[in-house]
Amino acid sequence: MVLTRRDLGKIALAALPASRLLAKPNSKFDGVQVGAITYSYRSMPGANDAVALLKYLVDSGVSAIELMGPAAEIYAGSPAAAGRGGAPGAGGGRGGGGRAPLTPEQQAEQKARAEEIKKWRLSVPMDKYKTMRKMYNDAGVDIYALKLEPNANMSDEEYEYIFHVADTLGANHVTLELNNNAAFTKRVGDFAAKKKMRVAYHAHTQATMTAWDAVLEQSTGNALNLDCGHYIAGTGESPIPLMRKHSGRIASMHLKDRTTPANGAKNLEWGKGDTPIKEILNVMRQEKYKFPASVELEYQIPEGSDAVAEVAKCVQFCKAALA
Repeated sequence: MVLTRRDLGKIALAALPASRLLAKPNSKFDGVQVGAITYSYRSMPGANDAVALLKYLVDSGVSAIELMGPAAEIYAGSPAAAGRGGAPGAGGGRGGGGRAPLTPEQQAEQKARAEEIKKWRLSVPMDKYKTMRKMYNDAGVDIYALKLEPNANMSDEEYEYIFHVADTLGANHVTLELNNNAAFTKRVGDFAAKKKMRVAYHAHTQATMTAWDAVLEQSTGNALNLDCGHYIAGTGESPIPLMRKHSGRIASMHLKDRTTPANGAKNLEWGKGDTPIKEILNVMRQEKYKFPASVELEYQIPEGSDAVAEVAKCVQFCKAALA
């Protein structure tokens, strides 16, 4: 029988302890912390399995992350964790999405699942989250943000849970989608500030130079999770002036290479679009900005490749830009 490299890798994984297998990555280049949002690995098997995800990160050379909520909650034993941003009832919406209205049956099912996850969240101990943080840190991966979204319908006890989990994992902010519910953004921002943390709002192509002004004025706990690719695809302008304007209020950023509206607002392999990724990174270095820049893999993965290889390419792109 002929064994492939993949087969040999599986044998090695089964035979050796994780501490021997995982060479610690380093994606901090000349003072600029490059990381990744774990959404980038959504196409990989077991993308919501914390152990599998950790190997993908290490293999990509990523040493710091924005962690999607399901991987953490599933690891901790959640009965219902699902979806892009978290368990049912956790999401705050994509901000301007075009989803069809839910049927009465779907609404009832969603409510029941939300109650189930709420009951679990308010009773689960933090032990598994502590274990997960240690596992990641021991492998050389820090968690700087958690995308487990609070929403307007949650109780303060659920907010307490979300921020407790984030802090336990080592994150200093929680990310969520920007929305126009002023009462909610004030409430969650003040809650974050009370916990000495921040909530950082992510925007898509609705982002403008002033899109975050209202939430930033509401509370010191409110911050930006700026997506540089979406910004240029929506405005046709460089995000660097916005970075400079709000540098003290940016908790983290997303990097991707999109084109301007005039060029179709496409999502392309890095170096082929209009997003000034190299310039962005060099401004971060020059200004000594401490917030991390997360690789978010959204372009079409080339045939014969996978998300691990493509994230690794993006990380190397950043390293070369800062060489």
